[in-house]
Amino acid sequence: MQEILPLVLNEGDLTPIRTIPNWDRAPWLEETRLAVVVDQLKSPRALVTHLPYGLMPPSFHTSKAKAIYVMRNPMDILVSSYYFHQMAAFLEDPGTFDEFMDKFLEGRVMFGKWTDHVKSWRGSDLGDRIMFITYEELVEDLPASVRRISAFTGKNLDEDTVQTIAKNCTFSSMKSNQMSNFSLVPKTYMDHDKSPFFRKGVVGDWKNHFSSEQVSRFAAVIRKELEGASFSLPWSLE
Repeated sequence: MQEILPLVLNEGDLTPIRTIPNWDRAPWLEETRLAVVVDQLKSPRALVTHLPYGLMPPSFHTSKAKAIYVMRNPMDILVSSYYFHQMAAFLEDPGTFDEFMDKFLEGRVMFGKWTDHVKSWRGSDLGDRIMFITYEELVEDLPASVRRISAFTGKNLDEDTVQTIAKNCTFSSMKSNQMSNFSLVPKTYMDHDKSPFFRKGVVGDWKNHFSSEQVSRFAAVIRKELEGASFSLPWSLE
C-alpha cells in the first residue's frame, strides 16, 4: 500500500518510485523522519502508519483525511513478523517461533495485540472516510485493488494507468527496486543476510511453520479475543 497509494495520487507518474526511497514518498506518522519530509510532499499526501486508531493524532480526527486499512491473515502476519524481527536490529530477538507466537498473542510486540488493533480501526467512526482491504485481495487481483483505491481517493484513473501502477507494485517489482526494497538502509539496522525484507509475499505461508497444536492454540486465542466483535474475519484460522 505504501507503494500503491503515492502512484494513485500522482496518477501513475513512476518518477518518484524510481528516484525517492519509499519512506520519503509515504512517510510513517510514528517516525521522526516525518518532520523532515512532510512539508515537501505535494497535496494530497500519502502517509502510512502502524498505529492503532486510538493513538492517531487529534488533527487526523478533525481533518478530512481518508484512511485505507490493510488487514492480513494474522497467521501470516506472525510468520512475516518473526522473520522481520530476525533481520531488524532495532527489534529484540524473537526467540523460537513458539516463543514469538506467545509474545504476539499476548501483545508483547510493537503496536500491541493484533486483535486490539483490528478492533480499534473496524470500530472507528470514520464512516466513508475509511476503506478496508486485505493483503490477500491485493495479491489475488492487484489491478482490481488499484481500481478500488483509485475510486476511494477520487482519482478514477483510466485502465492504462491502473495497469501501469499494478505492474510496478507487484512483489517482484518492489523486491528489485532499491527505492522500495530497503537495501539502502545500513546493515547495522536491517540485515538482509539474516532475512530479506521482501521474503516471499505469498498467501498461506503459515502452513509451512505452524504445527497442528500451534494452529489450535493460535485460533482459540484469536476467536476468544474477537468474541462479540461487530465484524467477522475473511480467513479460516485452520
